[in-house]
Amino acid sequence: MSAEENRRVGLPALLPYLRAHRGTLAVVGALSLLGAAASLAQPLLTRSVLDGVTAARPVAGLVTVLVGLVVVAAVVGGLRDYLLQRTAEGVVLGTRRRLAGHLLRLPIAEYDQRRTGDLLSRVGSDTTLLRAVVTSGLFEVVTGAVMVVGAAGAMVLLDPVLFGVTLLGVAAGVGFAVTVARRVRDLARAAQERIGDMTSTVERAISAARTIRAARAERREADTVGASAEAAYTAGLRVARVQAVVGPVSTVTIQSAFLLVLGLGGARVASGAITVGDLVAFIMFLFFLVLPLGQAVHAYTQLQTGLGALQRIEEVLEIPAEGAADRAGPTVTVDRAAAGGPVPMIEFDRVGFGYPGGPPVLHEVSFAVPAGTRTALVGPSGAGKSTLLALVERFYEVTAGALRVDGIDVRDLPRDALRARLGYVEQEAPVLAGTLRENLLITAPAATDDQLRAVLDEVNLGHLAERAAEGLDVQVGEGGVLLSGGERQRLAIARTLLAGPPVLLLDEPTSNLDARNEAALRRAIDAVAVRRTLLIVAHRLSTVVDADQIVVLDGGRVVAAGTHDQLTTTSPLYRELAAHQLLVG
Repeated sequence: MSAEENRRVGLPALLPYLRAHRGTLAVVGALSLLGAAASLAQPLLTRSVLDGVTAARPVAGLVTVLVGLVVVAAVVGGLRDYLLQRTAEGVVLGTRRRLAGHLLRLPIAEYDQRRTGDLLSRVGSDTTLLRAVVTSGLFEVVTGAVMVVGAAGAMVLLDPVLFGVTLLGVAAGVGFAVTVARRVRDLARAAQERIGDMTSTVERAISAARTIRAARAERREADTVGASAEAAYTAGLRVARVQAVVGPVSTVTIQSAFLLVLGLGGARVASGAITVGDLVAFIMFLFFLVLPLGQAVHAYTQLQTGLGALQRIEEVLEIPAEGAADRAGPTVTVDRAAAGGPVPMIEFDRVGFGYPGGPPVLHEVSFAVPAGTRTALVGPSGAGKSTLLALVERFYEVTAGALRVDGIDVRDLPRDALRARLGYVEQEAPVLAGTLRENLLITAPAATDDQLRAVLDEVNLGHLAERAAEGLDVQVGEGGVLLSGGERQRLAIARTLLAGPPVLLLDEPTSNLDARNEAALRRAIDAVAVRRTLLIVAHRLSTVVDADQIVVLDGGRVVAAGTHDQLTTTSPLYRELAAHQLLVG
């Protein structure tokens, strides 16, 4: 295990999750004390009733009070349990919101290194286990402790000798159960890890369902998922085996203590050391001692399970969010990017970069993108073209050199302000599950229907809203599965254009388009390129021959730069790429 995995969290780590509910928890605490008092008074009243019956004294009033205490204890217990359940649901809700919000702000590098299914498991499965910590964990331990202390004190007063004998047997059983229960946390955490693995495996299989079906690999993938599920099952059994020991130990402890008290207590009644009422009260207190102890031991195992899940949640929450390591001190404002202001220029100054844990992929890359011009990035696959766009967006930080926008190092710009000036279309052109309208509004929440339809027409997608009765509210399916590859790519471009950023970063915008739609999209890009700065990555060089500047990359280095006509003469690599794309005769 890593140092992060070996770090264990304790009860103090749970307190921030309970702080927002401290008012309700205070009421729960008061109700717990009231219920404990009502329960602990019952054996004493029972003794008085029995002694009164034996002495032929009236006991109707005592019986009425005793019944009243039983009812009060039941009502108080029910109200307390409801408040605990409500608090537990609130804790789970708050934790899920906090965790989901933090996950969406993690550095992109974290998504590269972590499995999506495991992160989903922490939001779903791990947060659910916190419910048991509140309902059957923490407060059962506290309430059980109150009952045990009260019952033990009363038993000492009733018969110290009988209590001493009882205590030896109970302490031995409880000590053994607690020792066993202490193993639960590590085992439960391992079980949650296996559940995360299984979720990741299922998520991978479902996301690639078409590829798996086409490759006739259903059985192999099912076996992989089955093996992952079996590992989770085995880990769960380890937890179950340990927890299963606690129940029988508690049962044996209760029965042994009861038989011991019954036998020894009967002898002491016969000898006149205590009365029948004392013995009955002592036995009732015994149950108030042993039963809460058993519940407390069970609650302790639940608490350990929950703390194991909490540790996994805390591991994610302790990952610094994107921007946490930004340069200290005041950041440069971006007033020059206000509406009507000058269009920014992008400048790469001897930029070097390598992905975390990997070798360098960019080496002293230097070129400038003049304001209001179109620059195309071309080169073989793996040359570093898409990486340059990711650096402009500050998904990653340069490891050498400097990257400037409008003369300002991007590390001195607030990320939100920087990204508000950039429109970025990814190579895979992701489409969100939901409606056409929802996909467009993600970049411009205040856009009107007329604006949405206009931008769809710009990229030749107006038919999507016209061919269905739902109009803009037509569903696009999970990942845009109800759209063609070209439609998904044009939709991604449409939502970027809708935001109207002064800089457009386009990563292979026409890679999935046929000739007709490619021409339509090129016209749309030409129309929106006025007074905008464009940085375009393309393998289909026909989309960039009219660029003001073409930068040729190879092996993470700039090997040539110029116009199409210049490069066909001066760059062998560009000439080879161009010939392959039939751009020159």
